[in-house]
Amino acid sequence: MPNWLLPEHIADVLPSEARKIEELRRLMLDNFRRYGYELVMPPLLEYVESLMTGAGQDVELRTFKLVDQISGRMLGLRADMTTQVARIDAHLLNRHSVTRLCYAGSVLHTRPSGLHTTREPLQIGAEIYGHAGLEADAEIQELALASLALANFTDVRLDLSHVGVLRAIIAECPQASKDEAALSALLRGKDVPGLEVLTANYSPVVRDALRALPNLYGDVDVLKRAREVLPDVPGVAKALAELAALAGSAIGRAEVAIDLADLRGYQYESGAMFALYVPGLPNAVARGGRYDHVGEAFGRARPATGFSMDLRELARLLPTAERKHSIRAPWGNAPELKEKIAELRKSGEVVIQSLPGHSEEQDEFECDRALVLDDSGSNWILKNLG
Repeated sequence: MPNWLLPEHIADVLPSEARKIEELRRLMLDNFRRYGYELVMPPLLEYVESLMTGAGQDVELRTFKLVDQISGRMLGLRADMTTQVARIDAHLLNRHSVTRLCYAGSVLHTRPSGLHTTREPLQIGAEIYGHAGLEADAEIQELALASLALANFTDVRLDLSHVGVLRAIIAECPQASKDEAALSALLRGKDVPGLEVLTANYSPVVRDALRALPNLYGDVDVLKRAREVLPDVPGVAKALAELAALAGSAIGRAEVAIDLADLRGYQYESGAMFALYVPGLPNAVARGGRYDHVGEAFGRARPATGFSMDLRELARLLPTAERKHSIRAPWGNAPELKEKIAELRKSGEVVIQSLPGHSEEQDEFECDRALVLDDSGSNWILKNLG
């Protein structure tokens, strides 16, 4: 086997694609800062116990593990940065006020999440800690939509769901509460036959409500149908009211859909959840939601909500970046030449000095001007190249 081959679903990022990704990263992080989010940089690897804290089983299965040669303890390469940022808020910053944090960095997955996806996503996201009200959920949703707008995505679909619906339905049924994980898996897959088998011995009210959930998807009118067919209990009413408010805040910025059986991320989510979809990609390009209990394991429970997306997957949908106009300059040590090049670069120009004996081949730059001496041979001037 050639020694330059990379593992499956691991790839190099070449110049034009790398520039698209980096420009997106800068745009989004700068926009997060305008909303008041502070940048943090969690480590790539941690002790497994810390990485798995508050995370679901799916995160554990996606995490690469290795033995630390210093301590002998098991380390994990992060598969998701959400719990790391929650640890920073709960244990290191230890603030009592609202805290807004953002991040960007590579994560590693043992298996790809889709047929053509990478096992090394570049995750970017934002989180709000310390506010339990719906205002924080609305801000995170707005920020996620604004991030896609920065990438020039205008045809966006927002799918909303809520963990509270399922939990309120099964709260008064001990058998259903015991089967919570199995129920969430069946609902995610919209496995109606499996749901009918599992709920056969539940109380009629709980059984009928659970069997109704897979069909409660569509536009915002789904919420009206849900109020008619689901039990009239406070937890269900509260969840549906929150979904109605979040849907209303997004109308005009995205096509809004409701899916009360979409419980991906259920393991650590605790409230409203959303997913964003764009043309050209079957999977969600961004996911977010409320997860109030993750910080408990780090010593301090804090209300929390946030979102994340994969910049590499997002950049793949964008058109090839245009080559940047640049200036070709000769190689030399003359003070006047160096001064002129420094002046041009300071003004924002790209100046590429030609090394002796080599032609220039760049994917990113198009040299449309050259730095040459004028007819007197004493001044460096720019000359347009035909």
